[in-house]
This record gives sequence, C-alpha cells and structure tokens, in this order.
Amino acid sequence: MRPDLTADRVPARQEPSAIASADSGGGRNVELKATDPSQEASIEACRKLGAVDCGVLWQQDTYFGAPDGRLKLREQRPGRSQLIHYVREDEPEQRESRYQILDILDVGPLRNLLAAGLGVRATVTKRRRLFLWRSVRIHLDDVEGLGTFIELEAVAQAESDLVEEHRLIDELRARLSIPDDRILPDSYADQKARLSET
Repeated sequence: MRPDLTADRVPARQEPSAIASADSGGGRNVELKATDPSQEASIEACRKLGAVDCGVLWQQDTYFGAPDGRLKLREQRPGRSQLIHYVREDEPEQRESRYQILDILDVGPLRNLLAAGLGVRATVTKRRRLFLWRSVRIHLDDVEGLGTFIELEAVAQAESDLVEEHRLIDELRARLSIPDDRILPDSYADQKARLSET
C-alpha cells in the first residue's frame, strides 16, 4: 500500500522549520536530470528497485532574476510552500547542487515583493511522482509545456565527500536505463525562458 504523502513523513533534503532562517536550511545533493520517454516504464522500474512510492505532488515554481544561482518560490500540494535558492553548474552530467530552503507561511506578499524587486524569469508548473530509494529522491515530472522528465537527487550529509552520492546516481542511471543523450544541462526555467523567446 502506498504511504500517505505529507510534508512530515517524506524523508527529504535538510529542511528548516516554518520560522527558520535561510541559513538553517542549507544542504547539498548530487543530481541528474534527463528526458523520460515513458513514465509508465519508469514507474515500473522504480517499483522493481523497491523504491518507496510517495505519491503525486502538484508544484508551481516561480523563478526570479537572482544575480547568483537560481531563486524560486515553490507552491505545492500537499506540503509547505518554500523559497529555494540553489547553485549548480549547467552541465549535461550528474553534478553537485548547493541549496538553501526557507518555509513560507504566506506566499502572495513574498511573491509580489520578489517579482517587483527581481523580476520573474519563468513559471514552471508540474505534476511530480515521488519515489524514495536509499538516500535518493526520484522525481518523475510531467511539466506543462515541456514534457516528461526524470530527476535523481542523492541527498548528502554535511560531512560527505560526495563519492557515495555519485555512486548511487551511477547505479540508478544504469538500473533505470538513462543514456547520455537524454541527460539535460539546464533547469525547467531555462527551457521555459527559451520557449518564451521564440
């Protein structure tokens, strides 16, 4: 039986409490994003791995014009809204991502403030099927206007040298049959921004 999906029951990145400062929500992971030609096949592969099926999330990410890295305000159901800042290289390979997360109680005023001060780069709406395998979050995403994708995030402990996280991503790539030509270098926001320019 699939477990209930609640913010408190899903093992996740190191996340702060609702009144925490941004510094308390810092963390790292090793991640990989790729196109996914068959989400049905990916769901079946995740089940064969023994990954825990945590159900479906609706998420809307508003990306702002941050001078360094990427800054997004995430609204999701179920779960808490969050302000997320992250920095990573745009390379078509698995790569380290450093992030900070702040839980948000009232999204509207903050969205308006950030939009006025930084401008909105893109808005990304998606349906995310979440699986958990060891310390890895497997995201099967259906993104409005872009298509279907698979994202792997191996969450690192503070003291990790990231060797084990890279190994886990390599293992999952092989077991989920993700070839090099499907791996993406950029974010959904970058893809949406390019579409809006055409």
